[in-house]
Amino acid sequence: MSGMRFTPKGYGGHRRNPDEVKRDGWKEQGLLAVAIDDDRLTWPERELVRQLGERLYGKREREARHG
Repeated sequence: MSGMRFTPKGYGGHRRNPDEVKRDGWKEQGLLAVAIDDDRLTWPERELVRQLGERLYGKREREARHG
């Protein structure tokens, strides 16, 4: 006997790409996820992202070990 299939929201069909998740997080919850090496940003913007990240979360492991 085959019945109706129920798939909970987020578990079927379309999987969002990372940029869609980031955009939706920003628009819906005010969360900003930015890669420090995103080439859409200028050097001053990347530097600001790095400084904000360090202020909120500390130095990245790679940077802490090398300098």
